[in-house]
Order: sequence, then structure tokens, then C-alpha cells
Amino acid sequence: MMGSICVAFTILFTVYGQLVLKWQLSGLTLPQGSVEKVTFLLKQLLNPWIFSGFAAAFLASLCWMAAMTKLRLSDAYPFTSLSLVLVLIASSIFFSEPLNTTKVWGTITIVVGLVIVSR
Repeated sequence: MMGSICVAFTILFTVYGQLVLKWQLSGLTLPQGSVEKVTFLLKQLLNPWIFSGFAAAFLASLCWMAAMTKLRLSDAYPFTSLSLVLVLIASSIFFSEPLNTTKVWGTITIVVGLVIVSR
């Protein structure tokens, strides 16, 4: 049970991190020059929301490490595909990103595959 909880937190922290990074970087443009790119990206680290996204990635890693002490990799890893499903749905809701038939069928395929693999 504890292993499954750790996998769930891995997924939730991962999804949070992706969504908050997209939210904070939307509308910004990466500069052209190499130095300007690095400066721009390092400056973004000062944004508390961006920092929280990186912190979430770190917490996801810690949760994954904990999960690996309880579960077999081949049992736990397929569930990380739920991150893709959740990000797809959330990006449609929060960022009005298009959710077309291909994405819906792909998502259904992932979920069906997950059900099959988990048995």
C-alpha cells in the first residue's frame, strides 16, 4: 500500500511541476543569443512558482525512491504514464490547449494498456 501511495505522489508532484512551469512561462519568449538564453533561464529560477515546480520534481524523485523500496520497477513504472494523461487533461482545462480525437484515442489506449499491464 505504501508503495502505491509513493507512486501516486510521484505522479502528482510531476504533474504539478509541469503545469506550474507552463503557467509561468506562457507568453514568454526565449531570447536568441546563447548568453541571453542562459540569463533568461537563470532569471526564471528566481520566480517562486518556477522554484516550486523544481521542488516538486525533487519531491517526485524522493517519492519514486521510496516507491522503489516497496515495489518492483516493472509493476510501478507503467503507472507513471498517468502523468501524461493528467497533464493532457489539465492542459486542456487550464491552458485551453486543443484536445483532438487523436489525443483522446491515444489517452484511452494508454489507460487500457495500463489496465492490462497491471493485471
